[in-house]
Amino acid sequence: MNVSTNAPLGGPAEPLALRLAELRGPAPQRSLNARSLAALAANPGCRRRAVLDAAGVDKSALAARLGRPAPFGQSPFAIARGLVFESRLKADDYAALLEPLRAHLGVPADDRAPLLVPDLMHRSGPAVRADRTAEVLARAAADPEAWTLLDHPMLRLAVAGSTAYLEPDALVVHGGRCTVVEIKSFPVLDGSADPAKVGAAARQAAVYVLALQHAAAAAAGLPLADDPYTEQLLPGSPRTSVLLVCPKDFGNRPTAVAVDVRRELATTRRQLSRMTGIGRLLEELPPGTDFDLATDEDGAPARSSEQLTAAVEAVPAAYSPDCLSTCELGFHCRARARCDDRVEQLGRGVRGELGSIRTVAEALAAAVNGGSHEEDGDGAHEAAARLAYAAALRAEALGGTA
Repeated sequence: MNVSTNAPLGGPAEPLALRLAELRGPAPQRSLNARSLAALAANPGCRRRAVLDAAGVDKSALAARLGRPAPFGQSPFAIARGLVFESRLKADDYAALLEPLRAHLGVPADDRAPLLVPDLMHRSGPAVRADRTAEVLARAAADPEAWTLLDHPMLRLAVAGSTAYLEPDALVVHGGRCTVVEIKSFPVLDGSADPAKVGAAARQAAVYVLALQHAAAAAAGLPLADDPYTEQLLPGSPRTSVLLVCPKDFGNRPTAVAVDVRRELATTRRQLSRMTGIGRLLEELPPGTDFDLATDEDGAPARSSEQLTAAVEAVPAAYSPDCLSTCELGFHCRARARCDDRVEQLGRGVRGELGSIRTVAEALAAAVNGGSHEEDGDGAHEAAARLAYAAALRAEALGGTA
């Protein structure tokens, strides 16, 4: 589980927190976790998602109220399977988890260097837990001989002026450094796992590594290294190779896979740095804009779907077809793109190749003019060439030929 209050740090940021709460209304605040941050980093130009995530709006409930719910998400059976697998790993003083930790990280098998598991105050709020994690991590990193396991630590990461609280499954600290351990329920069959699932796990783990890098650099009074492929050898800094612990074959016996997340880390750093500050985005919203999903005493929505649609459309989106598998509002944004005849519905590659052409109708008109009227000049020919190339890209993506 990943938990977030997305609350900015204290002081001058207080008005920002209040404004975000006004946008959300009385509904419970949704978490901004590593999975959603990875999806946000994949589309940093989408202001709509940035605002909704910062405010903690339940995008699934919002999409349903808009009439286009997202038919995707992690299966309840997969969630239950993951919880059962993790509980088995941590039973009997982490007996099952210690096997892959010893094989890949060198955790001792005898009592000469016992594995320390400090209390991280899991019943406290996210801010208290994050402070406790920082304290325990600093103490563990100061003892290079000790082996310490942080079970569900809480990390902070600033994102576009808002603070996310992130919860990896575990951290192993030794020799002044730490390693992120992620427990996944997908199997490793004959030494390999589903590349798509491993890739998603790597992107998620990269967010944790980034949060730890920021924390280590801040604790040392140093800026984060400019080169994302450079490991800063600071107390408590993370290794860029994370450990995925999964079931082996079709049983419940754990095995582990070491995954280098430097590429995912570089991408996440670059994309998150491109995001516009939340405060600036909020200043551009029309007065009175909010995404209140509250209901009255009879259970009827306090705001109509038309009002919510107007509020959502007040925040610009950056839609592309891959949003359908990563964002709860993807189907709503696709419908709006189709309704407005925008070229975004054809994919990022096509949108980029069409340049200043904004609608499908304009693209078709450019193709006709470019092919039938040579006297129209270079502009029509260029538009037609762009359209032809975009069509070839689209056909290739669909598995056909141009």
